[in-house]
Amino acid sequence: MEYSADSTHDLIEYCFPHSNLSCTRKARTRDEYALMYVFFSSISVFTVFVNLLVIISISHFKQLQTPTNLFILSLAVADLLIGGIVMPVEGMRLVESCWFLGKELCNFFPAVICILVSASLGHLVFIAVDRYVAVCKPFFYASTMTTGKSVACIVLCWLSSAVYNWTLLHVNENMNNPERQSSCLGECLLLIDFTWSIIDLVFSFILPCCILFTLYLIIFFEARNQARAITAQQGSISNNVKYAISKSSDRKAAKTLGIVIFVYLMCWIPYYISILTQESTSITVYVLSWLMYMNSFVNPLIYAMFYPWFKVSIRHIVTLKILDTSSSHLHLLPQ
Repeated sequence: MEYSADSTHDLIEYCFPHSNLSCTRKARTRDEYALMYVFFSSISVFTVFVNLLVIISISHFKQLQTPTNLFILSLAVADLLIGGIVMPVEGMRLVESCWFLGKELCNFFPAVICILVSASLGHLVFIAVDRYVAVCKPFFYASTMTTGKSVACIVLCWLSSAVYNWTLLHVNENMNNPERQSSCLGECLLLIDFTWSIIDLVFSFILPCCILFTLYLIIFFEARNQARAITAQQGSISNNVKYAISKSSDRKAAKTLGIVIFVYLMCWIPYYISILTQESTSITVYVLSWLMYMNSFVNPLIYAMFYPWFKVSIRHIVTLKILDTSSSHLHLLPQ
């Protein structure tokens, strides 16, 4: 937004007015501050709330503690931490145009962001693999995707995310050279050279994107072929009904596939384009990074709210029926 020369917004403000080393900050009106804080706070609270519902649902109800849902549970934990830790801090930095949390947190916080975002993305890949095995290798699913193996995959996801991102930050001297992260007081930057940006682009975006797209495409065509095979085996009396069900399943599978891929790409592509474009300003990167964080906002809607059990469990949680000691053994879905 452009302001005239006599605008009060053109007055120079400093992050730390009493320091000669202070960075400048963007001047805002009280209404702008209030509106921005309400906006970012609302997104953060809703992200935490919806992911907390997923966590409570799967943790409380025994029937929901399947290998598949364990991935969704761990994904919800990662997304809840993004909503409860990353979003408030990044929201404050966008509103204030300054970093007020000190050098120590400036050194540590980028690692938290990278680990949580990578873990969230890793869980999406594991969920895709789980669904691939369930649809394309149904006879091997029970032996392949056990609870123990799901837990092992979850641990692997978190550990690999931590090791990869700590290595990335150390190699680029973000952890052991804090002076490199700021040129003035009130600034906190994540600096990664172009070569490592390309490497990170491949491992953190292109590769997961290719895996997700390929697996969901295979799942869609396999599900369609199975539906057609079932329809062909039905008696002539029920053929029309079964055909309608088959076409409905095809449309639902296509819709889910489209939503997953579209949201994933829309949340991630703008951010990676911005960090690879030299003309991109830091404020542009901060704003577009929120699109990436929004993936944690919509993940529960895509991976949980489309499941019938989630709506049933919400009713039990909201009405406090889960306080009953026997409620954990309730059957939320028909056997």
